[in-house]
Amino acid sequence: MSSKQGGKAKPLKQPKQDKKDYDENDLQNIQKKKDEEKLLKEMRAKASQKGAFGGAGLKKSGKK
Repeated sequence: MSSKQGGKAKPLKQPKQDKKDYDENDLQNIQKKKDEEKLLKEMRAKASQKGAFGGAGLKKSGKK
């Protein structure tokens, strides 16, 4: 098999996607989603500081 092309062929480049035009309703939904994510991240940080979530789970006593 004597071919000039060896190994895998390179994938074709994807065309660049155009920026989408958002209307006011879309922009409000995007902003709302960002705010919810930020609030959720803050709540997780506070909870991890208090130790409410996470931890070692169930521990075995070692007794038989």
